[in-house]
Amino acid sequence: MKVERIEYQAGSAAAIGALIYDDTVTTKRPLLLISPNWLGMSNESIERVKTMAGSKYVAFLADMYGAGKISKGPPEAAELANGLRADAPERRRRITAALETLRRESDKRGIGDLSKQAAAGFCFGGGNVLELARSGADVKAVVCLHGDLITSMPSKTGDIKAAICVMHGAADPVVPKKDRDVFEAEMESSGAKWQMTTFGHLLHSFAEEESNVPGIARFDPGAARQCYKMVDDFVTAAFDGKL
Repeated sequence: MKVERIEYQAGSAAAIGALIYDDTVTTKRPLLLISPNWLGMSNESIERVKTMAGSKYVAFLADMYGAGKISKGPPEAAELANGLRADAPERRRRITAALETLRRESDKRGIGDLSKQAAAGFCFGGGNVLELARSGADVKAVVCLHGDLITSMPSKTGDIKAAICVMHGAADPVVPKKDRDVFEAEMESSGAKWQMTTFGHLLHSFAEEESNVPGIARFDPGAARQCYKMVDDFVTAAFDGKL
């Protein structure tokens, strides 16, 4: 798998994302934008995107903080992520810039099928791709894995073009049921095509192997395997017009 560091301007941040693809494949492939968790451009997130892209997708890992930053841990990550959570317009500018970079760089290399575009995100990154959908981005599918669900700029009727899939832990203390209820009401009132799968008893970050914060986040290998298959199935169905 090839990992190319790409410099681009993302809102107010000079960003460095990663274009990730199998360079032995010569055919054009669908585009998959990935937004990482609040730790940023970590080695774990890059390895995860390599697995998700495989030979099927051209992927881009978004840099939401600028300079390809990797957080030192939860206190710094919370400060960085909360700054963007409090500024939804800037959050949208940054994730939109990542999508535009994926489009441009894949097209430049002749490897991207621009008729098939999707986005997925983990935790804070899940909230980022939901903001992308709320902004009216022209993508077929958006998948949020145990992510932020509520926003200061809820969608209105007709705003969302993408099909939305959310996968969430029933016992997630970071994004509890009251947030799921608010999100569900927003999706229903907006008229979006959406679905949510809630995994019983699971905490936050259950699809990320490095997660282990007692009482808050815990990796679940069975649910993780199911989720990654669901991402591919959902995105493929959206591309094929079968949702």
